[in-house]
Amino acid sequence: MSSNKLRFFNNLSKPFVKIVENFYPDAFIFVIILSVLTFLLAIVNTDSTVIETFEAWGTGLPKLFTFTAQICIIMITAHALAHTGPVEKILSKLGSYPASQIQAYALVTLISGLASLFAWSFGLIVGGIVSKFVAIGCAKKRIRIHYPLLVASAYSGYVIWHMGYSSSAALFVSSADHSLINEIGIIPVTDTIFNTFNITIAIVTLITITIINPLMRPNNDSEINEIDSNVFRFTNNDNSNINQNIRSPAQLIENNRFISFFLAISLLLFIGLIFYKKGFSLDLNIVSWSFLGIGLLLSNSPIHYVKLVNKASITVGPIILQYPFYAGIMGIMADTGLINVLAEKISNIATAETLGFYSFLSGGLVNMFIPSGGGQWAVQGPVMIEAARNLSVEPYVIVLGVAYGDQWTNMIQPFWTIPLLAIAGLHMRQIMGYTFVIFLVTGVLYGGAMIYLGSG
Repeated sequence: MSSNKLRFFNNLSKPFVKIVENFYPDAFIFVIILSVLTFLLAIVNTDSTVIETFEAWGTGLPKLFTFTAQICIIMITAHALAHTGPVEKILSKLGSYPASQIQAYALVTLISGLASLFAWSFGLIVGGIVSKFVAIGCAKKRIRIHYPLLVASAYSGYVIWHMGYSSSAALFVSSADHSLINEIGIIPVTDTIFNTFNITIAIVTLITITIINPLMRPNNDSEINEIDSNVFRFTNNDNSNINQNIRSPAQLIENNRFISFFLAISLLLFIGLIFYKKGFSLDLNIVSWSFLGIGLLLSNSPIHYVKLVNKASITVGPIILQYPFYAGIMGIMADTGLINVLAEKISNIATAETLGFYSFLSGGLVNMFIPSGGGQWAVQGPVMIEAARNLSVEPYVIVLGVAYGDQWTNMIQPFWTIPLLAIAGLHMRQIMGYTFVIFLVTGVLYGGAMIYLGSG
């Protein structure tokens, strides 16, 4: 039975792996093609002229600059933290736990999923780092691990992020000053994130993908692509003897651990002050300062931390290159009204019992063009909420539907693979054949769940 299951899911993944390897372009080419497609859709489906659409694209380009900087800082500080001595030892220990292929894929999926529920940014970074250390640990034990599937397992955990603590849509409608408050009032997180229905679907999904990912492992040794441990050799030996070579006052300052310790404590005290005043609420800035503060605290000296950051900086190139063009796509979608056209076409064919399901489908479609949970809800939410009012559907059903759709198509949208793959050292084409299977499975799960939920 186990062998048949293995062959089934392995055989199911093979055609998608081949299709992605042969036909999925590089992530930068993907965003260019998506930009052209969005431009043409806006011309055909809205009243915007070519010039107006072009202006919407151009003015949208810089709109993710702040977000891009935040993601880059998170990636760099998380990467640096992972390679401080104490954390590297913990991660190496974690990587040594799996005693089989099944345990390796399952462990990475589970950790990534739980981390994504805690904070979406945390899940991406932790997934990339843990997959790397688990692969290295298995290589030391001579357990043959297909590294692309291991990294795909890490990314698959991200398919439940919108059900967790950092859910953009749920947090948006729970705030006291959100833009739809006159239409729907305040929807507490007890109706969305901590709804029994949402928690149940999250648990079921996490268990399902934790089982399926190991079943996709290659059953032919010749298909296994193992990690090259030498590529990821990252040690702190360059700092081990540095104190013996200090000859100048400047070097004494650079290698004085008290300075990095003082800055770390200052940052962590600031975070504590924010939590004291506002309660425990995570955002990108808090996550960044947390990684930075703990990294400084665990580094050997200020100059040691600088070296860790310099080595981590090579991971952010794809983000800096590609994210502005996604902002341009978002500009076209919002400024030309294309997002409203797409959402209205879907909501017009819905009934009270199926609007939640169609919200899920439209959320998945829009996510291909606006792969940002908060940005997507800001432009799609009003349209879907209006449809909910017309059909007497509970607003929280729409929030969950759009959220599930947003996280669902992340499995075939390369936007969020970029930071994880930069850490893991793989190309998007190497993992997305496997995540396509997760896309199909979770599509059935989420779609069925929204049909069951009905109008709330």
